[in-house]
Amino acid sequence: MSANRGYLRFKVSQRVEHWLLFGSFTTLALTGLVQKFAQAEISIWLVGILGGIETVRIIHRIAATVLMLESIYHLGTILYQVLVKRSRPGLWLTGRDIVNGIQLLLYNVGLRSERPQQGKFTVEEKVEYYSLVWGTVVMIITGFMLWNPIATTSSLPGQVIPAAKAVHGGEALLAVLAIILWHFYHVHVRHFNRSMFTGYLSKEEMEDEHPLELARVEAGEPPQSEQPDAKVAARSRVFTVVYGVVALALLAGVYYFISFEQTALETVPRATSEATLFAQLTPVPQIAAASFDAPLTSWDDGIGDLFQAKCSVCHGGTIPLADLDLTSYETTVLSDTDIPAVVPSNAAGSNIILQQQTGDHPALFTPIELAKVYTWIELGAPRAAQEE
Repeated sequence: MSANRGYLRFKVSQRVEHWLLFGSFTTLALTGLVQKFAQAEISIWLVGILGGIETVRIIHRIAATVLMLESIYHLGTILYQVLVKRSRPGLWLTGRDIVNGIQLLLYNVGLRSERPQQGKFTVEEKVEYYSLVWGTVVMIITGFMLWNPIATTSSLPGQVIPAAKAVHGGEALLAVLAIILWHFYHVHVRHFNRSMFTGYLSKEEMEDEHPLELARVEAGEPPQSEQPDAKVAARSRVFTVVYGVVALALLAGVYYFISFEQTALETVPRATSEATLFAQLTPVPQIAAASFDAPLTSWDDGIGDLFQAKCSVCHGGTIPLADLDLTSYETTVLSDTDIPAVVPSNAAGSNIILQQQTGDHPALFTPIELAKVYTWIELGAPRAAQEE
């Protein structure tokens, strides 16, 4: 205890760990949720502010790497307490925590008049800690699957990739909600806890949340059984060597994690020169389309499938991007919009052709596909082949 500051709660190294975790978690949540809810207006705005979706993904991966490195360090601190100091970490669950949990539940619903008497770490803090450990393990495993899909599907069925995506996104959302509704309330709303800033708690705060720890400190009891300095020093030397080797192996695993597949890191370079993808000469696309083995001259014989493959990811679903739904003939050709996507018999005036001609649309038709769509529109954008 410091007479001026209060009772020591967290050492400097522990506070540094906390802020590293805070920074990586917040960055992961921000850059991950904008990808999960990509069609939300705030997501579109944030992606633009951060420099585009590829930049967002790179930032997300950097934060994930920081989280993995911090986890390796934290594992070392836990093992040091157990193997070198021969002490039980304060966050380990005990039978008393079950009793405290039941008493706390009764207190919260008004069936108990007093909060349970707890030590250095309360049952709420332990539950939150193990939730964090569990969530980190889940996110690392599913993150590897999404980061290295080829390696994953070389030994597991392809269905694990969409499953990993669902678990990864769901766990991320759960973690963010837990932080907001649980951690933020207990640390900042119910009582503003400054210990992660200063390292200390006042006597009043200790009496309210950690009365048993306060009693132990004031009674002069050591936090753990005393160990001879010589034995601790000897174990520390052995631990440094052994865990040094383990840490190097784990670091190699992290490097393997982030560099195994280049497909997850490389992006298509931005074009350095302009190229004309399509010239507005009606006979050219018609001639090109006529030379195809299977020309697409109606919505039902292939144009609809082409739109589904190239356009429906963004221009479909519950909230289509730019309010443009290209998943059905009715919404594509018959919808009443300011700039129609398709103007039958007027390909040059159709917005889908205009967007494709810019060359910077996120999903581009190939020249052959564009010629087919152009010809279909010029033919009146028929729905079925018999309408031609």
